[in-house]
Amino acid sequence: MTAEIVVSAPARLHLGMLDPAGLGSRRFGGFGVAVEAPRVVVAVRRSDPGEDPSVVATGPQADRARKFAERARDQFGVDGRLSVVVREAIPPHVGLGSGTKLGLAVARAVAELGGVAASPSRLAAATGRGARSSIGTWTFAEPGLVVEAGVVDDGALSPLIVRAAMPDRWRCVLAVPAGAEGLSGNAEERFFGELARVGSPEPPVARLLLTSLLPGLQVADINEFGAALSEIQVAIGSIFAAQQGGVFHPSAAPLVSELRRLGVRAVGQSSWGPAVYGIVEDPGRAESVAAALRTGPGADAHIRVVDFDRHGVLVEPSAELV
Repeated sequence: MTAEIVVSAPARLHLGMLDPAGLGSRRFGGFGVAVEAPRVVVAVRRSDPGEDPSVVATGPQADRARKFAERARDQFGVDGRLSVVVREAIPPHVGLGSGTKLGLAVARAVAELGGVAASPSRLAAATGRGARSSIGTWTFAEPGLVVEAGVVDDGALSPLIVRAAMPDRWRCVLAVPAGAEGLSGNAEERFFGELARVGSPEPPVARLLLTSLLPGLQVADINEFGAALSEIQVAIGSIFAAQQGGVFHPSAAPLVSELRRLGVRAVGQSSWGPAVYGIVEDPGRAESVAAALRTGPGADAHIRVVDFDRHGVLVEPSAELV
């Protein structure tokens, strides 16, 4: 009889950075929120003693999951061979935090198997995530829009400074262009290194966040929230324009323009994209916007209406497998 742990976690939208060039005492920082879909779902159990190698992983992004499990097993001191099954995965390199959420889900399952109480910071350390952004980690732990302060040189997770609930009726129209990817890996590292070297104009993100976006969220004013978010997106995108081919990823730009034409105020690109979101005030409006988007520039994109995450990570009670 073997215990199995099933962990499910939502994708995240990275909405903006506070210090893109990393010039302050706390570098980068930013804010974002999780959406209920797509999700990562992993099942982890102790494998039979005869199985080899020490960690066996199957399913989408299996090799990545195996490496996360090996690292987490070492970090948490969990003995024995492990079997990891990735039942669902978030599409990689489209701006939805696939790597962070997969790593955290696997690490949480391994910790549960070992009887280890792992905090968000400990999970991040166990997976090697959070070097630049902790939005994925904080939205893994609990729901809501989060603001993180930025990282320092000691390697600690960027601290959470705000968590604000999303209004119950607000929905996200999520559009992921087919066949396109955003910047990632070594190319991303090189870009941020160069940005820190040459510097950049400081965007007005902190002012807009504190004086407009968060107040608009608090009173559920989609227009105030949306105006601030859209301005932040343009300011950040302008800094990244030379690297990604415009204020928005070339595959994202037509979708952003169409959402604006449809009257959506809160529009942007998640991280490096090409995933695009439009945040609207109620489910009916979201469905009508999604339908219109599918007949225009979104004809070849994967478009869905999703709620914002209301639960954070879900860990199923262990089941006994024969």
